[in-house]
Amino acid sequence: MITSLHNKRVAKAVRLKKRAMREKDRRFLVEGVQAVREAILSDATVEEVFHTADPETRLQPVVGLARARGVRLTEVSEEVMARLTSTVTPQGLVAMAGFVDVSLQEVPDEASIVPVLVEVRDPGNAGTIVRSADAAGAGAVVFARSSVDIYNEKAVRATAGSLFHLPVVREVSVEEAVAALRERGLAVLAADATGSGSLFETDLTEPTAVLFGNEARGLPAGALALADRTVRVPIAGRAESLNLAAATAVVLFEAARQRGSGPSLAEIVAGSAHDIRSPLAALLGFSSTMLGRWDRLEDEQKLAMVEGMAHDAARMRMLVAFLVDAARIAAGRLQLNLDSVDLLEVALRVRRDLGRPDMEIEVGGDRAESMADPERLHTILAALVEAAQWWGEEGPVHVDVVPEGIAVWRGRTSLDPAAARALFGPRRPGTGGGSKVGLFVARGLVEAHGGALEVDAGEAIRFVVALSARGSRAP
Repeated sequence: MITSLHNKRVAKAVRLKKRAMREKDRRFLVEGVQAVREAILSDATVEEVFHTADPETRLQPVVGLARARGVRLTEVSEEVMARLTSTVTPQGLVAMAGFVDVSLQEVPDEASIVPVLVEVRDPGNAGTIVRSADAAGAGAVVFARSSVDIYNEKAVRATAGSLFHLPVVREVSVEEAVAALRERGLAVLAADATGSGSLFETDLTEPTAVLFGNEARGLPAGALALADRTVRVPIAGRAESLNLAAATAVVLFEAARQRGSGPSLAEIVAGSAHDIRSPLAALLGFSSTMLGRWDRLEDEQKLAMVEGMAHDAARMRMLVAFLVDAARIAAGRLQLNLDSVDLLEVALRVRRDLGRPDMEIEVGGDRAESMADPERLHTILAALVEAAQWWGEEGPVHVDVVPEGIAVWRGRTSLDPAAARALFGPRRPGTGGGSKVGLFVARGLVEAHGGALEVDAGEAIRFVVALSARGSRAP
């Protein structure tokens, strides 16, 4: 444990509290459990994680994740932690990471809404805007050179980890940003309290960049002149205006609403109606038959019915897990309980839980560890096994631990690649068999882990789960 405030590694980190030192070293500090976890799960270069002793183990999931990713871990005293952080009550976890900002040219081509911050000076507002942009599905956030440094400790803390989820551009002029985004085909709006058009009457379905100005003064005249038109957030009450971060969130979520960026919970449940009714009807049928004809049933018949009821009860349990997680994903409230997981052991557990005469499951590959939520990983694999069983046409379902993660596949399929990819969205009732929600939930859970779920269809249907937090392969 490091207890000296003059330790060289501690001093190297503490100097990053000054902007000039951050710029020179191109590194910054990340505070708190959530933010450090997101930094480790992302593509950011996390050089070192400082942590205090943790008798209640609240830091252990993130410490374990750092260890699995090969990040240097350093235990420090409470006094040293207080020096590393800028909060009154530190959470006991600080990481030193490399800059993550990108150039304007690296903003994704598919970016549909991009806030551009001009002369925004409050770090709390800046970080909150990044967090809102992440939640609303923005393609990037641009900080004009006149705005606060996004790597300021308060700004980083206010992003709550979202800084590592979407591209952030900094150190460009507003003129450069507008020219580059307009060249990509984005319309340019300016958010202004006296804007000529109401936000709720403005078409935001096309790719759009929105300029936001200083907390007190708004946008300067030069920035307003760059926009195609100005818009305002209508205020029905007597408040003079909205806080900048609140106004930005309203604009971004209105854009998301207009685009209908994802299925509603009602659509998810409606699409699952048949999946829910079918096992319930089977359970009712089995139980009614057994109650009404118990004395006339042979033991073999009773056993077959009990086995059927057990199968349908397990099916209902899985569907309920799908729907609960679907609701959490739709509401943005999904939380993971990360732990070191043996991927092969989870695959074997899924085989034990789902295997039956009409669903043969073969498990292969070597043991490998990953940081994941064990129950959610089980849910992911259960959904993929079910999908492979339904949409594959030949042989057993294979669950293989592979270098990139886990592959689930079955031979032959009538689906082409485009039709296979369409399975990830909740499907309407009456659009064929298979779960209408399982693959949607599986992809959401994989992405919550910082990974990716892909499907390929050809000679076989093959789903591949790539987990970003893979540990080293076990001997």
